[in-house]
Amino acid sequence: MADEFGARLGRAVEGLTPGYFALVMATGIISVGTHLEGHRLMSDVLLVVCAGAFVVLLGLTTARFVVYRHAVVSDFLDPRRAFGFFTFVAGTNVLGVRLGVAGHPGVTAGLLVASGLAWLVLGYVVPWTAVLGREERPVVATANGTWFIWVVASQSVAVAAATIEPVFDQARRELAVLAIMSWSVGVALYCAAGLIVSLRLMLYAFGPEELTPPYWVSMGALAITVLAGARIVQMADAPMVAVTRDLVAGLAVVFWAFATWLIPVLVAAGWWRHAHCRVPLVYEATLWSMVFPLGMYAVAGIYLGRADHLPIVEGVGRAGLWVALAAWVLVFTAMCWHVFRTVLVTRPSAAA
Repeated sequence: MADEFGARLGRAVEGLTPGYFALVMATGIISVGTHLEGHRLMSDVLLVVCAGAFVVLLGLTTARFVVYRHAVVSDFLDPRRAFGFFTFVAGTNVLGVRLGVAGHPGVTAGLLVASGLAWLVLGYVVPWTAVLGREERPVVATANGTWFIWVVASQSVAVAAATIEPVFDQARRELAVLAIMSWSVGVALYCAAGLIVSLRLMLYAFGPEELTPPYWVSMGALAITVLAGARIVQMADAPMVAVTRDLVAGLAVVFWAFATWLIPVLVAAGWWRHAHCRVPLVYEATLWSMVFPLGMYAVAGIYLGRADHLPIVEGVGRAGLWVALAAWVLVFTAMCWHVFRTVLVTRPSAAA
């Protein structure tokens, strides 16, 4: 029995998707949203789940690298999966931001240093190993929604830097530069990823099986760009902030409008995939890449509405928070059942 459980656990670790830190991202951002709305107990419970998921996934990822390094290398070489590694950067920063809200800016700073280093390394390694270093052409044929996670990672650095900027007076200018730089890089990356993914949709065959949940990250990347912009607008005066504040504030509203426009498109695409084309709706790890954008859109609307005095935008964000929470409960329940059924349950042998 123990050998069977070990074998099942080993298969689960070997097949662990590099984008599973989207669970941390989704849980953390909804925890931030419920804290903003004054639901402290609910927010604290989600924070515990977020931190626990981060520790578990960090341990599983480390074990996967040590024991199943070939699987990790294979993911780095696969443009369909490699960009999922950026969920580690975003998940680390979302957890850090939530801990900063809870009054632990030192932990937020430490996590920002770790995620910032990972962002720099992955930002050069992943595009090279998965895209530029491949002999097969055209690489655009392999682009998918996970490519937008690169944008999310960059903007998460901006959000974390802006979160701790009021606390660390001596590093205020440096944090302002980091926030503006990573926000600007994220905007440029969104334009690039949007163009490449659009070309993939227009030039190559595209069936319902390929319309996976990570395409929701196209909206989530815009939403976190809005959130980062709103946090930058609220930062204390620093030379870099003073020069760009009006530009960032205006573009944040534009990005929020585009993210809002994308939601009906994504809902219609999901309806076409599951209702019209009959693709079964079952649990998969990438569903967290749909829950996170919903939560991020809600929190971004709340922050933007308060920062720019836009009550309609804030109201939309507050309503969206409950939609995101409902989606989180459904996906989390499905995940627990999936883990129980595939890893923990001992199946009777054929001889029995």
